[in-house]
Parts: sequence; C-alpha cells; structure tokens
Amino acid sequence: MTQVAILGAAGRMGRALIQAIAAEPQARFAAALDRAGCPESGRDAAVLAGLAPSGVLLGSDLAAALAQADVLVDFTRPEGTMAAVQACLSQRKALVIGTTGLSAEQKAAVAEAARSIPVCLSANYSVGVNVCLRLLRIAAQTLGPGYDVEIVEAHHRHKVDAPSGTALRMGQAVADALGRKLEDCAIYGREGHTGARDANTIGFATVRGGDVVGDHTVMFLGEGERVEIAHKASSRSNFARGALRAAVWLAGRPAGLYDMQDVLGLREA
Repeated sequence: MTQVAILGAAGRMGRALIQAIAAEPQARFAAALDRAGCPESGRDAAVLAGLAPSGVLLGSDLAAALAQADVLVDFTRPEGTMAAVQACLSQRKALVIGTTGLSAEQKAAVAEAARSIPVCLSANYSVGVNVCLRLLRIAAQTLGPGYDVEIVEAHHRHKVDAPSGTALRMGQAVADALGRKLEDCAIYGREGHTGARDANTIGFATVRGGDVVGDHTVMFLGEGERVEIAHKASSRSNFARGALRAAVWLAGRPAGLYDMQDVLGLREA
C-alpha cells in the first residue's frame, strides 16, 4: 500500500486529493501539509475535506511528514514546489507535481532532481485530458499543416497563470506532431491590425471568470471543415484521481522524470 503525503492539503485540490485517497484501496493517507501559519493548522485534514476523522493533522513540518510517506503529492505554488523538491531529494522520496506556472529554471531544477528520485511532472492529471493529448498528436499528424490551429481555454477567476499549463501542453503536442517549435510559432494574443493569419502559427486565447474548473478546446480549421478536440472538467475530482493514480504508479519506480503519458501507457515509442 502506498503511503501518500499531501502538500497544500488545506486547499481545494488538497481536499479533493484527501477524498480520492479515501476511495483508493491501494493508498493510505499518511500526512497533510500546508504553509506555516495556515488557519486550519492542527485540525484533522480529513474533516477539512468533509470526511470522517482520520487522525492525520494538518501540519507544516515537511521533513517529518516525508518520514511517514512513500510519495509526496504537491499542488501548491512554484516556491512551495521547489521546497518540496529539496525535501524529497534529502529523503529520497517520490514526488508528484501538479503545480503550474513553473519557470524554465524551476523546471530544470525538477529535471535535475529526477536524476536521483522518481518525479512525475504533468500539466494536467486528468485521464481524459491525457487521452486528448494522444488524440491531438494523431489529428495533427493526419490533418497536416493545411489546417490552422487555435487553442481556447477557460478557468476560474482565481487562476494566476495564463495560458494554462494544459493549454501549453496541448500546443506542444500539436507543434511536435507538425515538426514545429512551440516557442517559435505560438501567438498568445491578438489586438489591432494584425494582418492575415500566418499559417504556421498556433494561437492561444484565454478566458478567466466565475468558477470554471477548466475547459480546453483545440480547433483544427481547414477549408470547408473544422475539427475540434475538447475537454471540459466539471469538478476537481478527476484531477485528484489522476494524481493519486500517478502517486501509486510512481512509488518504487527508478529515478526519472515521468508524466501522465507514462503513467497511462500512452507514451509513443
């Protein structure tokens, strides 16, 4: 049975993860962590998630929590994630990262850590989204460069990064399939007199508002037809279930940098 610690346990995703663990026979809730000074500190973490008491109290001592766990699941902010990377390195623990908005330098630090410990870093832990990534590669390869590609994503008003990590990952999947570099062809906004669309670009549009959990639509627009591949999340439970699936899969794996394509066996040879 995989012993799981949750960083960011008092947040919305943290509570969803606790609920997911309660329904997963292969995992045990080992520790709950949040920032020092969190108002819920010292309370039973399962109760915070709307469940029966678990005896696991919300704390902030990362080292002590890791001593009881096989894997740490982190859905926080980049600065919290980097602290988690160092803590997991020191105790040689597996790490599942769901934090978005990591800088190129921070991603490089995660990749370096993965030379010593198993790390799963994914822009989105939804099984459905990861199936969409596979479908996007097939669509891009089959439709080819004659179709314009536009990506529209919508999230709740509290999301702090844009475009979403999932939208960028979808764009990367399409760019790779078309033999392009996303950093060279991405367009992140249009305003004013932009001129005709460059056929080699991949456009991104961002919507923020309300309580939208996460909607992503990739459009392949050709002459006389349009193909759309979309995913719409109605709750955070699907992300939590996927992250927990990754945690159970990752525990005991050799050091390396993995993502949900590896977890689900969708990685192309």
